[in-house]
Amino acid sequence: MGVISLRLENADLRRIDDLSSQEHKGRSAVARELIQQGLQFRMLKQYREGKLSLGSLAKSLAISVGDAIDMLAEFGIASPVEYGDYLKGLDVKW
Repeated sequence: MGVISLRLENADLRRIDDLSSQEHKGRSAVARELIQQGLQFRMLKQYREGKLSLGSLAKSLAISVGDAIDMLAEFGIASPVEYGDYLKGLDVKW
């Protein structure tokens, strides 16, 4: 695991401390989660804007295409795959 040092505004540091207390986690764990969620949000936004394909989204997030479709649905972003097609894909045996 690498190490990064960064400067934060006092207000941002207080927000991290508040989340840390609420979730009973260390500051570093909360900061890592926030960074991960920010990256996910950015990738989802790029997908919605047509800058990423479904496969690229899944690859960028290191998840399966099925999980990417589920994530799109969770955030109300239309998927190019119809639900019936998705279910048919689940029936395919390798």
